Amino acid sequence: MYKQRLALSLSNILLIVVTGLLVVLLWQLRSLLLTLMIAVVLAAAIAPLIDGAERLRLPRWLAVITVYLSLIGLITGAVVLIGPTVFGQIQLLSGRLPVYLETLRAILENLAVRFGITQPESISQLLDIQGLTSWAIGSSQQLLVRSYGFTRGIVGGALNLILAILLSGYMVADSQNLIKGLVELFPQPWEDRLAAQVEPVSQRMGGYIQGRVLVSAILAVAISFGLGILGLSEFALGLGAIAGFTNLIPFFGSVLGVIPALLVAVAQGGLTFVWVLLLFVIIQNLEAYVLDPLLVGSSVRVHPLYQLLAVLGGTQVLGIIGALIVPPWVAGAAVLLENLYLHPKMEAEEQVSALELSQPDGSSAMSVNR
Repeated sequence: MYKQRLALSLSNILLIVVTGLLVVLLWQLRSLLLTLMIAVVLAAAIAPLIDGAERLRLPRWLAVITVYLSLIGLITGAVVLIGPTVFGQIQLLSGRLPVYLETLRAILENLAVRFGITQPESISQLLDIQGLTSWAIGSSQQLLVRSYGFTRGIVGGALNLILAILLSGYMVADSQNLIKGLVELFPQPWEDRLAAQVEPVSQRMGGYIQGRVLVSAILAVAISFGLGILGLSEFALGLGAIAGFTNLIPFFGSVLGVIPALLVAVAQGGLTFVWVLLLFVIIQNLEAYVLDPLLVGSSVRVHPLYQLLAVLGGTQVLGIIGALIVPPWVAGAAVLLENLYLHPKMEAEEQVSALELSQPDGSSAMSVNR
């Protein structure tokens, strides 16, 4: 008896030590794990394009090369064509931001006087330019520092992105052998069950990324075009690019993209602010009620609360990168939860209910328990 207790204690201690070492190892490899997470998301998003190219009777390795080179060429062409204009407008906008904030503060102070507020200086305290600038810079730095800790700086982040692209290409090129090697680590029947979940998980994760990118691109074009018509052509492309990029982040991104455009509109005076605000109201309603349900919601099928928690948790741990890649992983995990637990649980409960209804005396339930 004593020997059994000693062996049990030693096994528990060994388990704790191994778990601790595993946690330390994973923490040391956090940059690689983040790269793998990004690579899986990219592979899931690009896999449908590879499958489509393969249906044209191209070898899979050639389909991978063709799709990747096409996407890289498309992105490079867009950057070359409009990149300098966009970056120039954003730089000019950042330089004029203090002036726009001063204008906003003066307008609010005048409104306060008109409405009989006897202490308009409280508006000045509320819109403390130095305080707002310091807060914005500090918050951005915190998000970047969290990402910095995992990507190890700008150069490391660029190298990790290149590595993630290469890994995602390898994943989609040799996906069958890779998946087979992974699921064989599990005993039956889990090997077959997990193998059957690869395609729906990939579709859910890939559909999320494809939908978000497509919606953001549509909004960026629509906002740039609309702001140009409303007289903000000096910053139209830059503001559209900002709104499109921030829109990649669910829930908060669309709000963040509105703020710079409204500041510029306030400085223009007249009815420009009203028209710009109306433009964003129309576009955001179009996104919320048409584009998101059509292009994103149909593929994600995750409760908005869980999506919000995924964005908040991802931002808290991984900064901006986490806000982008954690939601698709939550969508993929939801598939596993549905197919491996919730659906079998519901089927088992329905079988038990059917047996109980067929034999009300309860003998069937006893036989099932046996």
